[in-house]
Amino acid sequence: MSYYIHASKFFLENRTEIGGYLKVEDNGKFSLYYPENEKPVDGKIKEYNDKWIAPGYFDTHIHGLLEEDVMKSNWEGINKISEGLLRAGVTSWLPTTITAGHDQLIKICQMFAANKGKETGAKIQGIHFEGPYFTPEHGGAENPKYMRDPSIKELHEYEEASAGMLVKMSLAPERQGAREFVREAVKDGITIALGHSSSNFEKAIACIEAGASMFCHTYNGMNQLSQHEPNIIGAAYSARLVTDELICDGHHVEEPAVRALINAKGPEHIALITDCMEAGLMPDGDYMLGELPVYVKDGMARLKENNNLAGSILLLKDAVKNLVNWNVVTPEDAIMMASYVPANSVNMAKKCGVIKPDHDADFIVLDHNLEVEETYLNGVSRFKKHKSYE
Repeated sequence: MSYYIHASKFFLENRTEIGGYLKVEDNGKFSLYYPENEKPVDGKIKEYNDKWIAPGYFDTHIHGLLEEDVMKSNWEGINKISEGLLRAGVTSWLPTTITAGHDQLIKICQMFAANKGKETGAKIQGIHFEGPYFTPEHGGAENPKYMRDPSIKELHEYEEASAGMLVKMSLAPERQGAREFVREAVKDGITIALGHSSSNFEKAIACIEAGASMFCHTYNGMNQLSQHEPNIIGAAYSARLVTDELICDGHHVEEPAVRALINAKGPEHIALITDCMEAGLMPDGDYMLGELPVYVKDGMARLKENNNLAGSILLLKDAVKNLVNWNVVTPEDAIMMASYVPANSVNMAKKCGVIKPDHDADFIVLDHNLEVEETYLNGVSRFKKHKSYE
């Protein structure tokens, strides 16, 4: 049954509207938005009074949640992550691997292919490979014993095993054969991000010109920026049309550096990600990231061995709130950076990440502090923080 949403603010694709009515069709798709003075004369109206309506968030770089992890969990565990993400306002996501052996990555691809479309929570829009084509010096929490040069043969095997679900890969541009690999992957429709790298500026830009279009958690897993050695971070700043991932938990990147990157690139070129690992939505304690032991304390996940940051426990809704609370961007821009920009970065803005006619009605209800009050999938309410509505 179709219905209208009445709320105080709607974050639409190209404009934020004050008040009005948004129609959701009985097929679970968005219809048209109508201004406040065009109240529908018939049809059910869901009243959200002073609440805000925004597109569901899209996390394109997340490893786990609720003690489940893409590298270790079976399908039931993956679906548990999918359901848990609704609490964070996330309606689409890319399950993200870490560096591992070829056979393990093949098995993970096969698991997702065998269960494509079976998730009951946030929609799995594809798979993101973070690695294995990285540089050990900036391996971070990834295991260097599996790091290797890119292989086009392996690429095609991953594509086949995943039944086309592999849509994004992160790699180090200084690895031998990186440019040729980037060209081949992009030709197949895969988005390439550059990261976990000691690359100089020239090699990073060469991969950008070969077709790479993103930088993996910008600043993290990279040499420090210098005016004399601009390196991969300089490429992330100066490549005009690429999208830079950014972890805004206040630990991975300090607020002034967050502000500097957003001011340089513009919010439309920054994709908020979480890099969340299995300790997301869990208490402090001991966990694993792949094969490596991790401890969680003070809002951070760190490797026990060398104290490197090991992913995060960040939720995308909190990244949005942090940016606004730091006065770096407006709510309008922060929401865009968690929805449209990530969707667009992996060529999916035509089906998700925006409130637009004939897109799936995946949206969230926010209070004025950007807390997620309710999450909808295909026009159906799937998570409620409070039970006071309707």
